[in-house]
Amino acid sequence: MAAFDNAGHQEFGRETLTVLLSERYSAAAHQPDVTFESLGVPGPLVTVLAEAGIRVPFPIQAATLPDAMAGLDILGMGRTGSGKTLGFALPLVTRLAGGRTVAGRPRGLVLVPTRELASQVQSVLAPLARTMRLSVVTIFGGVSQKPQVTALRNRADIVVACPGRLADLIDQGHCRLGDVEISVIDEADHMADLGFLPVVRRLLEATPPDGQRMLFSATLDSAVNVLARRFLSEPAEHAVDSAAPPEQIIHHLLTVTPADRVAVVCALAGGRKRSLIFTRTKHGAHRLARQLALAGVPAAELHGDLSQNNRTRNLASFAAGSVRVLVATDIAARGIHVDGIDLVIHADSPAEHKAYLHRSGRTARAGAAGVVITLQTGAQAKEVRTLMRRAGVNPLAAAVGPTSPLLRSIAGPPAERVAHEEMNRGGQAGTSRPSRATGNGAVAISSSYRGRRRH
Repeated sequence: MAAFDNAGHQEFGRETLTVLLSERYSAAAHQPDVTFESLGVPGPLVTVLAEAGIRVPFPIQAATLPDAMAGLDILGMGRTGSGKTLGFALPLVTRLAGGRTVAGRPRGLVLVPTRELASQVQSVLAPLARTMRLSVVTIFGGVSQKPQVTALRNRADIVVACPGRLADLIDQGHCRLGDVEISVIDEADHMADLGFLPVVRRLLEATPPDGQRMLFSATLDSAVNVLARRFLSEPAEHAVDSAAPPEQIIHHLLTVTPADRVAVVCALAGGRKRSLIFTRTKHGAHRLARQLALAGVPAAELHGDLSQNNRTRNLASFAAGSVRVLVATDIAARGIHVDGIDLVIHADSPAEHKAYLHRSGRTARAGAAGVVITLQTGAQAKEVRTLMRRAGVNPLAAAVGPTSPLLRSIAGPPAERVAHEEMNRGGQAGTSRPSRATGNGAVAISSSYRGRRRH
């Protein structure tokens, strides 16, 4: 079970690296003649990867590692979940090993769009960094800045940061980027979607112009292209997969009446499968989680109205399998790595096709199969049809009600319902136990589900 420090950061060890990576990379036998050793990864790091069951590089790693290890700037294109984190983490710790870091002046910088992605990058990076005698700190808002400032003063070698909080600490004089040797921009297109590019440019301008820079993105939109041209010097460009949806995903488009929408979601999420449900708004996520609870389906929430501690705990509960349903906004559509998600349910269809692809990409990871369900009302049909066409998806369409046999065939046998009163006794918001799903009004999982893992 993951532990949490007093700042709300999740603490990760080598065992957690195994949990996070081995399943995701175990199906990665794409190029069996290529090994991490042949790509120039140092022996101690190869050993750490092997202990986690990671022996064969993913295509994005095989493509980028030789150039990144050589110090070239990198422009890497690949879907979320394609293995980009190791693609930059391995050269980052390899090239920084043996150097000296001054207090408040890190030598490695990784910029990410969300707190959840910062924690997950740190979980992959930290065991590798420790092997090379380097330290890592995550910097993001929503938690006290004091532990982050302390880590900087203690000469953290690598900073994994969300742009806003890092810019704040720089303005307060706690951090300087003048010693940064390697900068990484991860999920650059999501940075653009969230409006972070101005502060990203400001941060990169504070790093030495002759440092190595690596930019990874799922797409190369105009704003990302401008960023790449401005800050990358003759980059090695590598694109390893398309933006099209994976072939192993089955897409369903279900037409419902507005009155039946919640009951249909409950039927789909009420089976024994692990389900990730998307809504457009934070209020919608909170309300739907409560409606699921009233129907006897324990669900955790993930959205911006929760504190960082509660967001971290809820995601950890879902990842561990102690709660099998997570209701989230698009905060969970990018950079969230949870293996074994069986169903992605668009309770609210996304606003544009890129969001559809990123949401849908939470299932069918590492070569596994997955199912994506989009709900629409008759009034939304034209809008959703356009969305599907732009996403390159030809869904299986049907009109359904709460008792339609199709829902049972998708969801599988129903799980035991849990009384709402029992869930309320299971735990309340603010509990310190990471196995519980918590939040501002969130539904806490009951004792009958606590600790249960998915088989």
